[in-house]
Amino acid sequence: MPEWLVLTLAMLAACAVVVIVTLVRHRRAPDDEDPSETPDVIEYMTMWIGVVYAIVLGLAIAGVWEARSVAQDHVQAEAQALHEISERVRVYPADVRDRIRTDVNAYVGHVVNTEWKTMADDGRVTERGDQLLHRVRVDVTDYEPTSDFQAQAYQPLLDQMAAADQARNARADSTGATMPGVVWFGLIAGAAITIGMVFALQIRRTPRELVLAGLFSALIAFLLFLIWDFDSPYSRGITASAEPFLNLFPGVKG
Repeated sequence: MPEWLVLTLAMLAACAVVVIVTLVRHRRAPDDEDPSETPDVIEYMTMWIGVVYAIVLGLAIAGVWEARSVAQDHVQAEAQALHEISERVRVYPADVRDRIRTDVNAYVGHVVNTEWKTMADDGRVTERGDQLLHRVRVDVTDYEPTSDFQAQAYQPLLDQMAAADQARNARADSTGATMPGVVWFGLIAGAAITIGMVFALQIRRTPRELVLAGLFSALIAFLLFLIWDFDSPYSRGITASAEPFLNLFPGVKG
């Protein structure tokens, strides 16, 4: 099901629940009930519950967006390190240089064409990717420089290899959801309490109040969906992309 359709249904469902509960409550309310006589303490509590929940939502949105940005940084760092390896080996003999570049391209091609889909579907990197990166590491580390010029390039190549390996491990660690289950429990429970406090104010059945209550509940549903959508950096919504690999290795087909 498309995500835009899920969002639309969630917002409509939130509006429908609020309107239905309001209508049912209005029918069952005593004839002598006066909605204008809401105790001041309830209004005070409703205000502070809304403020606290708004802060929590803001922090959650900022957290998942930051996690998404960090995930994209991992991709950029990995692609840049591999690109540096591919460029710096130009001082090596032709057979060694071509072998390293071929293995780097094979790894990048696997990441873009195969591993990215596995990350989105299963939330993990592939063993084949580990093997291909290990092959690049062996190519880089096992070569013995034969000149001072090659020796000067050897240590920077090792540093870039370590950076690529570190970025891959960081990418693997960030493939899953970033929000703990207890936080989701708090967000959903907070949404129920916040919307429920609307009824504590004895909302009436006037069109204006029903529209405002519906829009309020739809907004909360939208914000929760936004958090869920950003919660998995590589598989939902505005995901971290493989563009850095494709930009630095234009010969690899995505």
